Amino acid sequence: MGRGIEDYRKRISERKKQKRSSVSDWSGKKSLSSASKNNDREEDLSFYSFDDDNREKDHPLFNKQGFLLRAMVAACLFLVVGILFKNDNGMFDSAKGFVTHSMQEDFQFATVKNWYEDQFGEPLAIFPTNSNSEKEVAEDEGGNGPAYAVPASGKITENFTVNGKGIMLETGSDSAVEAIEDGIVMYTAEKEGLGKTVVIQHNDGKESWYGMLESIDVKLYDFVKPGDKVGKVSKSDDGTKGTFYFAIKQGEQFIDPVQVIEFD
Repeated sequence: MGRGIEDYRKRISERKKQKRSSVSDWSGKKSLSSASKNNDREEDLSFYSFDDDNREKDHPLFNKQGFLLRAMVAACLFLVVGILFKNDNGMFDSAKGFVTHSMQEDFQFATVKNWYEDQFGEPLAIFPTNSNSEKEVAEDEGGNGPAYAVPASGKITENFTVNGKGIMLETGSDSAVEAIEDGIVMYTAEKEGLGKTVVIQHNDGKESWYGMLESIDVKLYDFVKPGDKVGKVSKSDDGTKGTFYFAIKQGEQFIDPVQVIEFD
């Protein structure tokens, strides 16, 4: 009887040992599996973190901290301007006048584009690039600045002193009118006294005007280079000659195109 009890106790003891061994093996496998998964997750996270960091560093304009700072500054400026115009105090009249004048002036797209490319080395996505033109603006012989391209070959039939704004040129009947310098097209419509007109804003803030055109070959906000076709000259009554109007505006004043462009 005592021996049977002893055998029974041994069998129970062996079963307990087997259970402990199987639990220990299962725990070890589970911990190894968890550790492996954690390592894989960390590798994945480190990969995405590295990739995101690179993506943010690729372009300084889209840095998160910089974007938030610019957004806060813009919001503050908006609030300040709102408060400024709500206040009837006369001491703010000069500031109101400055803001009003700034908002009424044409935005300097060409200047901003030029600055952007100097800073970041990439063109703004909103400005289409034009790779068809191979003509470039060259420096003049004295090195004083760009020598503008001639809009069209022809002779001057009405000089700057007649109206103090622009000149009239006579060309061949089918001559194309071309841009004199890099710029953004700011106007493509009818102007009183000038008919179909194109106005291009250039990097230095100047504007070139091309009027009395038979047709216009550019669209609003197109980016043009020197020599790009902007339109076609108007034909004379007998169809043997062409004519168009040309002007250069700097700030609020027009300048004589002959001062910066050598016509035939």
